[in-house]
Amino acid sequence: MIFVNLHSMTTKRWTYRQTLTPDQQAQADALAASINVNPFLGRLLVQRGITTFETAKAFFRPAMEHLHDPFLMKNMDKAVARLLQAFEHKEKIIIYGDYDVDGATSVAMFYGFLKKYYPFIEYYIPDRYIEGYGVSWQGIDYAEANGFSLIVTLDCGIKSAEKVADAKRRGIDFIICDHHRPDTNLPPAVAVLDPKQEDCPYPYKELTGCGVGFKLLQALCQQGFADEADLMDQLDLLVVSIAADIVHITGENRVLAAYGLKKLNERKRVGLNALIEIAGFRNALDITNVVFGLAPRINAAGRIAHAKEAVRLLLCNDKYEAEAFAQEINKHNSDRRTFDTGITDEALNMIREDAWMVGANSTVLYKEDWHKGVVGIVASRCIEHFHRPTIILTNSHGKAAGSARSVPGFDVYEAIEACSDLLEQFGGHTFAAGLSLSVDNVPAFRMRFDEIVKTRISPEQLTPLVDIDMDLELNAISAKFYNILKQMAPFGPENMTPVFASHDVRMSGTPTIMKEKHLKIEVFQPSPQGAVKFTAIGFGMADLYPKLISGKPFSIAYTIEENTFRDKTTLQLYLKDIRFE
Repeated sequence: MIFVNLHSMTTKRWTYRQTLTPDQQAQADALAASINVNPFLGRLLVQRGITTFETAKAFFRPAMEHLHDPFLMKNMDKAVARLLQAFEHKEKIIIYGDYDVDGATSVAMFYGFLKKYYPFIEYYIPDRYIEGYGVSWQGIDYAEANGFSLIVTLDCGIKSAEKVADAKRRGIDFIICDHHRPDTNLPPAVAVLDPKQEDCPYPYKELTGCGVGFKLLQALCQQGFADEADLMDQLDLLVVSIAADIVHITGENRVLAAYGLKKLNERKRVGLNALIEIAGFRNALDITNVVFGLAPRINAAGRIAHAKEAVRLLLCNDKYEAEAFAQEINKHNSDRRTFDTGITDEALNMIREDAWMVGANSTVLYKEDWHKGVVGIVASRCIEHFHRPTIILTNSHGKAAGSARSVPGFDVYEAIEACSDLLEQFGGHTFAAGLSLSVDNVPAFRMRFDEIVKTRISPEQLTPLVDIDMDLELNAISAKFYNILKQMAPFGPENMTPVFASHDVRMSGTPTIMKEKHLKIEVFQPSPQGAVKFTAIGFGMADLYPKLISGKPFSIAYTIEENTFRDKTTLQLYLKDIRFE
């Protein structure tokens, strides 16, 4: 089904996640009866693979007992043995992390936990602009000059074979904890922990870098190094990594995220609490709050200044010192917003002024004076306007370096890999990657990348998507219905907030325009039993006003949220799209 999204004048696809077979519908009805929920909710659960009372119980009540044995991960025994050896001989250890949120939380978690039991450790995060991504020569030089014999990497290292080999020749061992896709040529580390290794039997493949580090600490605890119950205090950092890295919120990540949110909302870590306060959150935080409120601020330290500032904040134990650090990081975030807004405007103008780019299947832009710290954000912003795989590059030490972002269903990492002969470095995931290449190669790379995208992407993937779980009658929405929906959280990739569609919808009263671009309306569906009215908010949909006041019925795609105003809480619809009949 393809409908026209009039407010943006672009076509949006409304697709339904799954149509149940008669047998699945029978399962849904039986499940709804067994757990005493609305039949719509039974159907929603079956769509997500939850088909029995037992699987529903595990889904709604995630438990730490559902976590996998850390020793199922390939090389975990070697990593634990090397760490215990280092502890026994009082070796100096560096905890080395990436400069993004996953890296900063990984380092704060791993270093903060170990430091309570072992004094001979430091942490090290490379400078984004001087050293670049991953293990750096400067980091190895620092380790050698200061007598460190072991480096534990977190959220990086899987593509640093040459540097790890050089460090080995200098008498420095590595344990690599990473979650990015490995090359065929693995670094010669004492142990490589990465569930994405082809021959790794670990059952869950979607851990963050922080998650892999957590499993190593869990394994250490199981060998008697420390009480595993104390490790649970680190789950507030782990959930921030899960939210920020946009990984699947399924299986083990779902358990860790659920417990991590509980720990986060206890607000016992003064550094995170200072960030929560400065972000203006008063109620309990969810994954969305972390993604849009905390993660950008933590990221801003590494984008604008140095990610060590973020780690320092996360490890801080003094309330007033934490507040000062948080103020500084918040300023970096404000600076970051200024940079990314200006660069996004430049990038969009570059596309619009180039006829070839307007008609291309991808976007590859290079400008030497763009701020390297915000190119990933700019790539995401460009996709909001030109829905296609996007790479934004800038000059970094004489090279073109930058970030790639993708659209649902398209593997941008594999597309970049197909151009690897033109690149100097690359790495990442299905939907996000980083790369560097010679500035002279940018034009050739732009053409090659676009050709690869053209041959691999479908027309549907180039069209913005509204992914709908099911049709729903507005009268089916109630406080009980929403309370069950809330228990399906934490939401995120592979367990997204349910999106519903309702048809033959009417408007009550006159639309309200908010801040000249947003829409607020009262909606209902005619019903013999009496129509229930809901307030619906459409961000960026103000130019639908003339259509709405025509009085014609329409269809809406939306999520359901709670809205609290003057101590009164009501259910409200957040519109994803409107289709006129």
